[in-house]
Amino acid sequence: MTDSLPILHQGQPIYNIVYSKDFEGIREFISKYDPDRSRKACVVSDSKVASVYMDAILSIANECFASATSFVFPEGEASKNLNTVKDIYVKLINENFNRHDVLIALGGGVTGDMCGFTAATYLRGIDFIQIPTSLLADVDSSIGGKTGVDFDSYKNMVGAFHMPKIVYINTSTLKTLDTRQLYSGLGEVVKSALIKDSDFFTWLTQNITNVQNLEEESIRDLIYKCNIIKKNIVDSDPYETLGERALLNFGHTIGHALEKYMNFEFLHGECVSIGCILASYISMKKGLINENEYTAIFDFYKDHMNLPELPSDIDIDKIVSYTRNDKKAEKSCVKFILLRNIGDAFISKDVSEEDMADSLKYYISLPK
Repeated sequence: MTDSLPILHQGQPIYNIVYSKDFEGIREFISKYDPDRSRKACVVSDSKVASVYMDAILSIANECFASATSFVFPEGEASKNLNTVKDIYVKLINENFNRHDVLIALGGGVTGDMCGFTAATYLRGIDFIQIPTSLLADVDSSIGGKTGVDFDSYKNMVGAFHMPKIVYINTSTLKTLDTRQLYSGLGEVVKSALIKDSDFFTWLTQNITNVQNLEEESIRDLIYKCNIIKKNIVDSDPYETLGERALLNFGHTIGHALEKYMNFEFLHGECVSIGCILASYISMKKGLINENEYTAIFDFYKDHMNLPELPSDIDIDKIVSYTRNDKKAEKSCVKFILLRNIGDAFISKDVSEEDMADSLKYYISLPK
């Protein structure tokens, strides 16, 4: 694989995904991005990531920008809201940030989404840089320019498209990732394979032990394969107007509903993984994928993904009702992503609330 991957818009490069084993390459990028050191930078991070990596990034930013400051918020999905964005606005206003200045998102999906949304809306848009530190952010949320925050527990209901200037992936940050967060990121990895690349799914089944052990070559290959899938989709449908980009929402319709129902006690990737199993089950029940394909998908999740158990007394009707508020809904219809085969996803408007309820009943009935 190469050390960088260009993301295109209308055939023209708009930013690069850069791969490294350390943070030193970000210094070279900033020096070219702001050669006269005229910009100020604010590094946005959550409390957990900041305790590990903030000093290193602030040191580089202070060396390469006119000045650098930081904003740290409490870790977790509960911080991903307009109140935190307001606090960042106040910080930027008080320190006289203008349209020439830049935000740096240092962290996982929550940080990247929220920092990107702040950059998209502060002074009608300023630049931002993505430095993801989680597997989920490496393979999915940092790529493609979607930004947003939750609103009254509804996932990503307020957002904007705003492309970063660079996505800088330092794979060594995964060594400080806890096991649960690693598996959460793997949820988006498997989703990518299921929607677009059956060979990648096969590769995962053959290399999952190396991935779980964070073997360097396997991790780099995994991230790059996921980035290629998302790059190709984003290049063809950057603002989700043609339908292709909606395929990335496989597993997310029920997944987001589960996140809300569980009050975000389950991680995003955990809920997406369960959502992918349910969407695959619905695909099988509708005669799209065959039983062998479904079994291969289910067995991979069961054997390798360390998923949390759903409470046996969950309110299925309430979970299904939350899908009506999904941002992918059109009028009274939810755009649901199904599989024709492993690696071949499509948009369906033929998934009923009864289909979703039946899949949930099936899932909670499985032997523990």
